[in-house]
Amino acid sequence: MTKLIWILIFAVIGFVAYTLFQQWEVAQGNRAEEQKQLKVIADGSGLAGMPSHLESGYRKAKEKSAAAFQTWFTANEKFLSDPRKAWIELELCVALSRSNPAEAKRIYERVKGRVPPSSPVYGKVKELEKTFQ
Repeated sequence: MTKLIWILIFAVIGFVAYTLFQQWEVAQGNRAEEQKQLKVIADGSGLAGMPSHLESGYRKAKEKSAAAFQTWFTANEKFLSDPRKAWIELELCVALSRSNPAEAKRIYERVKGRVPPSSPVYGKVKELEKTFQ
């Protein structure tokens, strides 16, 4: 009888350990997914709305100067859509904030009026709100 009780105890311990391990694996998967989403939001590269053939020109113009970035954006704006377009416009605001603050504020206000709170770009809009108010 005592052997049966010990077998039952080990079976319960094994079942509990297996259940805890499954929950831990799910938590690890969720954490990895959250980190992936944070990375996408941190640099905007994973947001939908920009054709892939524009990516290299976008990066080059952004690295060059604010004027080059604005020229690139003006030339390619018709190919962009939200949320990526809003993200790029906010980056343009930051780039223009020293050389042309009035234009930067105008662009910011346009984006702020267009981006809903459910957008992945909304956090960046709120982050820049104090700068452009």
